[in-house]
Amino acid sequence: MSTIPAFQSALTGMQSLNQNSFKIANAQSSGDLTEPLVNMMIDKLQVQASSKVIEASSDMIGSLLDITV
Repeated sequence: MSTIPAFQSALTGMQSLNQNSFKIANAQSSGDLTEPLVNMMIDKLQVQASSKVIEASSDMIGSLLDITV
């Protein structure tokens, strides 16, 4: 079981989170912040889901090592 896609997904989510936070920080006072804020919530969920996949993979590998030892 490879965790590489989970790491890539977490990285993508964090990069998108950074881009959206930059958009918010540089928005004019009349700018619409709805889209970047919604995207930040989506990015947060993406990173959380990826971290759960990585955690589950780590737990499975640990269990397999316990069985073979």
